[in-house]
Amino acid sequence: MTVATFNLTDTITVSETAAKHFAQQLERTGKAGVRISLKESGCSGYMYTLDEVAAPGDGDITMKLDNGVVICFDAAHAVALRGTEIDYTQEGLNYRLIIENPNAVDACGCGESFNFDLSQN
Repeated sequence: MTVATFNLTDTITVSETAAKHFAQQLERTGKAGVRISLKESGCSGYMYTLDEVAAPGDGDITMKLDNGVVICFDAAHAVALRGTEIDYTQEGLNYRLIIENPNAVDACGCGESFNFDLSQN
C-alpha cells in the first residue's frame, strides 16, 4: 500500500471571479467561508454541495484565498477533489459556478451526479 502525498494547493483552484463571487456572498450573510463537500446522491454516486459556514468543521482542511475568503473541505475528500477548478462565469444573462474535477467520470444524464476515477492519484 502507498500513501498519496500532495500539496494543499494541488487540491482546489478558485478563479478570481469565483473568489470575488464568494466574497460578495459571504459579505451579505456574515459567514466566514465556503465549505465544499461531496454528498452521495443521484444515479452516478456523488454531487457537490457548497455551503457558507461560520467556521470550518472538524476534520476540514482550509485554504485562504488572496481576497481573504476561506475555502474548507473534508480531508476525507481531498484525493477526490485533487485538481478541481472552480470558476464563476456568465452565460448570456445568467451567472453560474462551474466545477471542473479531472477525477469525475460517469456523470448521469441530468448532470446532477457523477462518480470518480481515483486510479490516477
